[in-house]
Amino acid sequence: MSDRPTPRSSLSLNLNDPVSAVGEVRRAVDRLRTEVHKAIVGQDEVVEQALLAILCGGHAIVEGVPGLAKTLLVSSLAKTLGLQFSRIQFTPDLMPSDMTGTEVIQEDKATGSRTLRFVKGPIFANIVLADEINRTPPKTQAALLEAMQERQVTAGGVQYALPAPFFVLATQNPIEQEGTYPLPEAQLDRFMLNIRVNYPTEAEEIEIVTRTTSSGLSQPECVLTADDILRIQALVRQMPVAEHVVRYAIRIVRATRVREEGQALKVCRDYLAWGAGPRASQFLILAAKAKALLEGATHVTPDHVRAIAFPTMRHRIVTNFNAEADGIKPDDVVRLILEAVPADGSASVLDPVAR
Repeated sequence: MSDRPTPRSSLSLNLNDPVSAVGEVRRAVDRLRTEVHKAIVGQDEVVEQALLAILCGGHAIVEGVPGLAKTLLVSSLAKTLGLQFSRIQFTPDLMPSDMTGTEVIQEDKATGSRTLRFVKGPIFANIVLADEINRTPPKTQAALLEAMQERQVTAGGVQYALPAPFFVLATQNPIEQEGTYPLPEAQLDRFMLNIRVNYPTEAEEIEIVTRTTSSGLSQPECVLTADDILRIQALVRQMPVAEHVVRYAIRIVRATRVREEGQALKVCRDYLAWGAGPRASQFLILAAKAKALLEGATHVTPDHVRAIAFPTMRHRIVTNFNAEADGIKPDDVVRLILEAVPADGSASVLDPVAR
């Protein structure tokens, strides 16, 4: 765990003047992106999605093969945000107390009396990197997910609040599943976004090799503070969204529910075993609000919903055997849903007879 000096706040957000506040946040985020890219080459979409989760107060899973700078991305974000960062390497022998903390016996040498004192674990940080979360047993995974949900840790009957803001960014290796403990769907649903990290382009890889094999690497500098993040989160919640945009997001989610008569699209009935729950609708709108804020918009549009649909939906739908046989992935299903569900509220596409 790193103890960094708390930088001075750089924003003077006036929540009563949304237009100027949105412009100020956008300028700050542009500076933040510049600082992150001192350490990270490319991956613009990944950086933005991680920022969206943080500005919404949500948690995210970052998936990618080894060597794609997932850990470096999280630590760089922590530096630019002036937040306390902690990394937990998940292993099969990691116990919940190794992460949350434990009670130790402390003896008063003057009186000889002994008392229990709680020693906080690495989870007591603003940004927690849960590295390879699927390599630890369900008991430890459950302890982390409880802390994520409740924002507190209980030990010896005493509740200890986690610092605010608090984010968990968990990494997974999607190609190696031997000896792992995959998170069940109910626990995956607690993560706001599922962020995919892809291979860099040839030009980006040339720059990566050039940077990392020379001396004098640049280090990201702090742009925002913890107080700034909390105020931006409040601004995200205030972002206006019209009813027709909310209905559009809900139609996208309800189109996946194959267990509800007359709701699901044909492609979902063919390829999904289970659809997304209400958290998908909530996070679609919340992430769309943050997306609009990052773009400098003063209200949410259907384009913002579509832009965030893949990381919000891909881990909340369960494909069936037909999808596996036909080589259909969750992202393929989400893409077909976005093509089929109109933003204008037309019911014909969702009409089973029309399909």
